Amino acid sequence: MPIGDLLPEIVLLVGAVIIVLFASFAPQERQAWAAGLALVALALAAGFSLLQWREPPALTFSGVWALDTAAVATKLLVLLAGAVAVLLSPDWMRSDRRHGEYYALCLFTLLGVIMMASAHDSMELVVGILLSSTASYPLVAYHRSFKPALEAGMKYFLIGALINSLLVVGVVLLFGLVGDTDYTRTAQVLATGGDPLALSVAVACIVLGLTFKLAAFPGHAWMPDVAQGAPAPVAALLTVASKIGAAVALARFVSLLPESQLWPVIVALIAVVTMTLGNLAALQQTDVRRLLGWSSVSQSGYALMAVVVIGREPQALPALLAFLAAYALGNLAAFAVVTHLRGRTALADYHGLGRTQPVVTAVLILALLSLVGIPPLVGFFGKFLLFKVTIAGGYGWLAVVAAINTVLSLFYYLRVIAVTMFKSKDGEVHVLGSWSWLALLVSAVLLLAASLGVEAGLALMEAIRFAG
Repeated sequence: MPIGDLLPEIVLLVGAVIIVLFASFAPQERQAWAAGLALVALALAAGFSLLQWREPPALTFSGVWALDTAAVATKLLVLLAGAVAVLLSPDWMRSDRRHGEYYALCLFTLLGVIMMASAHDSMELVVGILLSSTASYPLVAYHRSFKPALEAGMKYFLIGALINSLLVVGVVLLFGLVGDTDYTRTAQVLATGGDPLALSVAVACIVLGLTFKLAAFPGHAWMPDVAQGAPAPVAALLTVASKIGAAVALARFVSLLPESQLWPVIVALIAVVTMTLGNLAALQQTDVRRLLGWSSVSQSGYALMAVVVIGREPQALPALLAFLAAYALGNLAAFAVVTHLRGRTALADYHGLGRTQPVVTAVLILALLSLVGIPPLVGFFGKFLLFKVTIAGGYGWLAVVAAINTVLSLFYYLRVIAVTMFKSKDGEVHVLGSWSWLALLVSAVLLLAASLGVEAGLALMEAIRFAG
């Protein structure tokens, strides 16, 4: 048991315990200090994760824990999402008398997501999903006097209880077929055949379980409610971190299945329904947070495109990670704007925002254009790689459906942008505070830096190719 392989996770665990102890004894005026403790834990975990990046891919703890590029990249993205959410939280939670333990729940949620992405064993996968779920349920309903938050929390809990139960059933069935929970052993046994009916049921239950955390059809229904009713920093966290962990976990799992199975077609159909449903529902929204929630559902459909060709195209996993990184930067920036504007949620609240808050409006426009995939923003390159690997993997029709959905999504993103620039509104727009302003700037800088970095990298590669 090489404990050093789990240093990022241990830091998050110890940090969460320290925050719980601190919040138990700290007076009300010092509860916000827990945010500083959480940021320290996240920074240390990110540092240890960067050290793991240089190590060769390996399986540790008897093969149940993966230390590879996908796992480390997921850790860094999830920790970044956690840091932005924590930065957004002190001003938002200022009126809560004892909110120190809130940051511990955030760290536990992140720890569960990292376990999902790093699991190379079906039982580890279950533990990660259950940990991230049980820690995030109270986060969604943290504002107990706010009815939409309670409704969102209850819906999230009930859907999670049902689908997580199906996941456990699938894992148990798979264990009965294989005789082991280790992914390597599972792949070896499945390659030799088995009971097709039992295998189909087991795979279906596990895939359905992962669609819950991914916010993909049919486990997607909680996402719009959570995006609208949960505390805005929590919405920012759950629309990004859970999706990243679940997408990588699903990619790991489907790579175990024999090529003769119909799972690629089934996942492709789930992708089509997810992206189409999310975009059509977002078109009807006049609530910006709910619109972003349905947008998050549609983005899950795009992510599933890479999962479909995970066994056919060698670049599928890198394309998935690139898309998830681009999505995370765009969505975090969008929710940073929403949080900084005190959680304003009605589309009418954004009328004339370009005149009263030009910097905030610029960040919102960049975030939305990146989400839709407009060049030269990083969102374009993420989607471009998805389309490339999908076509190379023999699913050109799926790329066509995704392209149509991308055009469809442009309408509701532009509707938000249009009201900020071309509608008029009287009165002053009040913002949250210095912490949310810092988080807004950090997310905007990261989005711009990633966009410019990708552009510069492509230009350099083109110059090298021309010189050669």
